[in-house]
Amino acid sequence: MSRNYKFKNPEGVYFVSFAVVEWLDVFTRLEYKEIILDSLRYCQQNKGMETFAWCIMTKHVHLIFRSVNEQKPDLLLGDFKRFTRLPLGRY
Repeated sequence: MSRNYKFKNPEGVYFVSFAVVEWLDVFTRLEYKEIILDSLRYCQQNKGMETFAWCIMTKHVHLIFRSVNEQKPDLLLGDFKRFTRLPLGRY
């Protein structure tokens, strides 16, 4: 199921949660957790994401963040999710 996040305050701090398609236990493997962490680091260094907390569970991710530049939080989150697509057929 797709969820459209609503960010009313562009400078606010937000909690988001998103799951793996079909709730597969993808994040039991270190290499897939590293993809998430690499994407977080990229967004922090290049996109203006300030991360307060994150939690990688076996089937989903929780994130508390805000945008510290001109980019809207929904676009920043979209960039993060695009950078974290896992290769197909490697579960």
